[in-house]
Amino acid sequence: MKTATRTVRLLSQAQISAQIAQIVADHDGAREAEPQPHLDYPPYRSSRLRFPHNRLQPVDPHEIERWSPCFGNQDVDPLDADLTVAQSGAPIGERIIVTGRVVDGTGRPVAGQLIEIWQANAAGRYLHEGDQHPAPIDPNFTGTGRCLTGADGTYRFLTIKPGPYPWRNHDNAWRPAHIHFSVFGTAFTQRLVTQMYFPGDPLCALDPIYQSIVDPVARQRLIASYAHDLTEAEFATAYRWDIVLTGSRRIWLDGGDDD
Repeated sequence: MKTATRTVRLLSQAQISAQIAQIVADHDGAREAEPQPHLDYPPYRSSRLRFPHNRLQPVDPHEIERWSPCFGNQDVDPLDADLTVAQSGAPIGERIIVTGRVVDGTGRPVAGQLIEIWQANAAGRYLHEGDQHPAPIDPNFTGTGRCLTGADGTYRFLTIKPGPYPWRNHDNAWRPAHIHFSVFGTAFTQRLVTQMYFPGDPLCALDPIYQSIVDPVARQRLIASYAHDLTEAEFATAYRWDIVLTGSRRIWLDGGDDD
């Protein structure tokens, strides 16, 4: 006896875009500033499974510290910020410099903060067993790096520009190129996570995660700016992206996202 197979029909991009447009229209009608993303955002289908439904529970921060992940078991080395080295050869793709400052809402630098990044390679694939879409793995690129902010709050990474990749939120869904950022405070429980996007990417307009921030001004803060003054001739283009932690101009910072 054969077991009936249930087929889940995915929404089209047009249907997802229509949902996004309706949410934007409702936001414009309310005329309320919403600098942070909607936690329950229907176009981003798995947000219903991700956002908390129950009351927050107290935890032992010391126990969490013993089990918290990090990219490396040693002190932060300057080479940890260069994602193009430490392998058997050079990674494939466009070399880019990503730099900026971590500041508070008044513009004061936040020094000595651990920043970790992770990203897909130039073909849009992560070096992770959970990523099985048919794009090549680059054996010379792990996609992870870290650094400490300087006295003026500055951070700097040398990496490869990530490619877009498909995901199964809806039919023919593609995530725009992005880099995940993790910013630590003085403890793992203070960790904040966000994503940085690139200017001029047409996929941003179609992406439910990016569009879950309905305030267009706040959403724009997630996009880095091309920095020709920091671009290195015949070597790497540069992008500048400041991370504002507090105040009315803070960027989207949450507890993490794997997409």
